[in-house]
Amino acid sequence: MAEETRETERMGEPDEPGEERQRLGVSCTRGPGEMRAVVLSAFGGLGKVRVSSRRAVPVPRQGEVKIRVKACGLNFLDLMVRQGNIDNPPKTPLVPGFECSGIVEAMGPDTTGFEIGERVMAFVNYGAWAEVVCAPLDFVYPVPDAMTFPEAAAFLVSFVAAYMMLFEIANVQEGMTVLVHSAGGAVGQAVAQLCSSVPRVTVFGTASPSKHEAIKDSVTFLFDRNTDYVQEIKKISPEGVDVVLDCLCGEDTGKGLALLKPLGTYILYGSANMVTGETRSFFSLAKSWWQVEKVNPMKLYEENKIIAGFSLLNLLFRQGRADRVQSVVRKLLSLYREKKIRPVVDSLWALEEVKEAMQRIHDRGNIGKLILDVEKSPTPLMANDSTETSEAGEDEDEDEQDIDSDSKERVPFIQ
Repeated sequence: MAEETRETERMGEPDEPGEERQRLGVSCTRGPGEMRAVVLSAFGGLGKVRVSSRRAVPVPRQGEVKIRVKACGLNFLDLMVRQGNIDNPPKTPLVPGFECSGIVEAMGPDTTGFEIGERVMAFVNYGAWAEVVCAPLDFVYPVPDAMTFPEAAAFLVSFVAAYMMLFEIANVQEGMTVLVHSAGGAVGQAVAQLCSSVPRVTVFGTASPSKHEAIKDSVTFLFDRNTDYVQEIKKISPEGVDVVLDCLCGEDTGKGLALLKPLGTYILYGSANMVTGETRSFFSLAKSWWQVEKVNPMKLYEENKIIAGFSLLNLLFRQGRADRVQSVVRKLLSLYREKKIRPVVDSLWALEEVKEAMQRIHDRGNIGKLILDVEKSPTPLMANDSTETSEAGEDEDEDEQDIDSDSKERVPFIQ
């Protein structure tokens, strides 16, 4: 396979990244109206992910913005989608990704709101990991002048989720205490920054010991989740905490509820512990669910405690609350301009390096958000491993035929 020619050059006139791809032995042939994109051919391991250079460029419909993508964000949900660890999974093949940043290239018919060439960031209902995407106007936002494209691609999902959980569900106020799991992740870092914008908020964080040195200044107290962090927190705050943010699928629900003060709020917002390795493990998944502790409603009533769930993408794509999210984004952009918050970018990866980027999330190695940089050139080994083979005379992947045309129905949201 190493000798095979790969088609991965991005669209447009040859430039520096394209010339670099040629030096790596990457083919630059492509038909008109085609683009590069990451394709998930079927649910499973990393081998189900590849880069195709022959995707059809989407055409904006009425009410949509066409974006020339510069950077895309990677989230735990993307790994769950790849593994099929989701309810009602969509038909594959599909292009993954839920957030991106780039430049407005066109507007749909009778659609206004952005200028051609304007820098924007967007929520995307699948399809973000591509050179071009089309997104509804309500899901697209201007990028501040000081914000880079990678920072913009790291901004929306993490900061909107963190803000809504802290201030619209838990009503965090001066002097409160917050426990956030996976404090080194993108949402965890967003939570820490937003808490620092409120006077005297104490943040307890859990993270892998390897991350402690890098993130120790972002939270008030930091613990290894595999130790008895409950007792350590109670030594510092005997009454417990006001808020628990749990991205671990309820694995430690009992511990979190035990830590809550009266009128405290426990929020489930993710399933990070369901992504346990490169491939889907049904045994690990079942084990995780069996270990989830049951919650007694009467006990919640007696102890004056609140348990809640939050899914930002469900709120946007299934429940139609784009207006509520727009209001939050405006507040966040104001905080950004005041230099109170800033997205934390862990690392930049070429599209052809998507497998390695996913593996870094699997390994819990990231601090902040991993970003796919559409214009970044891949390293030789990664390019050979992650790109699609399409030599002259060789048949295209049969799965590819199902989603190359924009006339097909777009993938529905499923999480």
